[in-house]
Amino acid sequence: MQMSDQKEIAADPATVYAALLTPEVLQACVPGAQDVTGTPEEGFQATVTQKVGPVKATFKGQVTLSDLVENEKLTISGEGKGGAAGFAKGGAIVTLSPSGSGTLLSYDVEAKVGGKLAQLGSRIIDGFAKKMADQFFANLQAHLAPEAAADDGGDAPEEGEKKGWFSKVTGRG
Repeated sequence: MQMSDQKEIAADPATVYAALLTPEVLQACVPGAQDVTGTPEEGFQATVTQKVGPVKATFKGQVTLSDLVENEKLTISGEGKGGAAGFAKGGAIVTLSPSGSGTLLSYDVEAKVGGKLAQLGSRIIDGFAKKMADQFFANLQAHLAPEAAADDGGDAPEEGEKKGWFSKVTGRG
């Protein structure tokens, strides 16, 4: 599987770069992360529970960082094992560049899955990977700049309340 995208983050490149190297931030931002420990130099260990289609598994994995160019670029390589569900391994090249509203984060991902996960088919896996990436970057944005992630103005829904797209656009709820 290959995936590339760009996301706008409302924080400067130095802040985004530092966040990507902090285990506590990663644990808060990776969907399903139960535990993230380690350092950028030694690598990170992570435990993540996810449901992909009908397969639910807890993955334990190792992530290493390389080609670090402070505030500009890093390469992420990782591998996770989910018991009978299978495994996932791959890497990503992440590039940060200043933009008008903060940082433009670009990434190119290449990943492989095996076991029961591979039997689900590429459409399910690709859709799941895109959803995970989108959720990660939404969480990162909310962590780094909560005011930018909130609905513009005091219109944010109360905890537990969801607003649909129609009410967000029209202001009617």
